[in-house]
Amino acid sequence: MKQVWIVDDDEEMNRAVQLMLRLLGFRARYFLAARPAAKALLAGERPDLIVLDINMPEVTGLDFLEFLRLRKEFKNVPVVMLSTEAADMLVDKALALGADTYVTKPVALEELEAAMRKAFRSHGITI
Repeated sequence: MKQVWIVDDDEEMNRAVQLMLRLLGFRARYFLAARPAAKALLAGERPDLIVLDINMPEVTGLDFLEFLRLRKEFKNVPVVMLSTEAADMLVDKALALGADTYVTKPVALEELEAAMRKAFRSHGITI
C-alpha cells in the first residue's frame, strides 16, 4: 500500500485528507509543518507522494517544494499542491518549482484522486 504524506498546518484539513486517502486505499501520515517532514526525509523515510500546502508558518510549502526538487534523492517524489491560494502567479510558481499538479481547497474526493493519478503518472508510476 502506497504511503502519502500530508504537509499542512491545518489539523482539520489534515484529518479530512487522511480520510480521503484511506477511502482511496492509501496509508497517510501527516505533518503540521514542513520542517518535521524535511527531517523525516533526511532521516531516510520516503513517501510515495506528498500533498503539500503553501501557507505554513516558518517554512512555506513553496520553500519545502524547492528543497525537495534541489535534492537528487527526493527529485522524483510526486507532489500535489493543495492550497486555498488560487492566484495564477502562485500556481505558476509551484508548477515551475516542480509541483506535479495543483488543486485548490476545499477538494472533493474525485478531484484529489485525479490530481494524485496525474502526479504519479508524471513520474511513470501507475496506481
